[in-house]
Amino acid sequence: MHHLNYATVETILVNFIRNEVHQSGFTKVVLGLSGGVDSAVSCALATRALGKENVLAVMMPYKTSSADSLSDAQCLIEQLGIASERREITATVDAFFSDKPDANHLRRGNVMSRTRMITLYDISARDSRLVIGTSNKTELLLGYGTLFGDMASAINPIGDLYKTQVWELAKHLQIPSSIIEKKPSADLWEGQSDEAELGFTYQEVDALLYKLIELRLHDEELRADGVPPEFLAKVKRLVVRNQFKRLMPVIAKISPRTLGIDFRYARDWQAVK
Repeated sequence: MHHLNYATVETILVNFIRNEVHQSGFTKVVLGLSGGVDSAVSCALATRALGKENVLAVMMPYKTSSADSLSDAQCLIEQLGIASERREITATVDAFFSDKPDANHLRRGNVMSRTRMITLYDISARDSRLVIGTSNKTELLLGYGTLFGDMASAINPIGDLYKTQVWELAKHLQIPSSIIEKKPSADLWEGQSDEAELGFTYQEVDALLYKLIELRLHDEELRADGVPPEFLAKVKRLVVRNQFKRLMPVIAKISPRTLGIDFRYARDWQAVK
């Protein structure tokens, strides 16, 4: 995979956050801090962009969440010197499923993720804070996230960085090593592991996605390069199947200028005095 200059990446993303937040009419942001590397990187970038007094990190554990996740999140909060809140989601999630005892892991995980986003958007309304996203490019391509849950945000600074690049940026930003070195997990149930669920490592899939997306290599070239055909088919199937998660709800076109299709630039108009 192409090596990035992470000092330059930091500059671009810090400016992106500052410009987008201010252009949207906000000065403060909020984000969920899970103890994982993605939210840690988004949080560190937001702090550099806006100042520690304008960033609020929210920890939202469920009763089965790992204690390490909370201590790692707390470690970053102290390192950055930002404000934080702890909001338990257990009572809300358990109330929702009280009459749905047969709900499987997937349904429960989705509701946990969306409960966390409800919490963040409530704080957004309470404090006039913009919600910062924490989904990386690998997750977005594979659809490994919950629509209107962890994939929801106003702006996402790391959505064009593959997971392996997020790890490299985390080292550059001097994120605590306990966060960088831990096994990736959505922490939705005990012992959950991203890579076990996906069936491959982030290193493996990022190398393939880079060749597919950035280099635009064809299947024959990838197979000649030693990519196992079943792995290639599985990854392509995930990318295609999850395209709907990467789009705004598609609006049926009736008029000459349709929102999200050929009318996208309202915020660049001069504000009416």
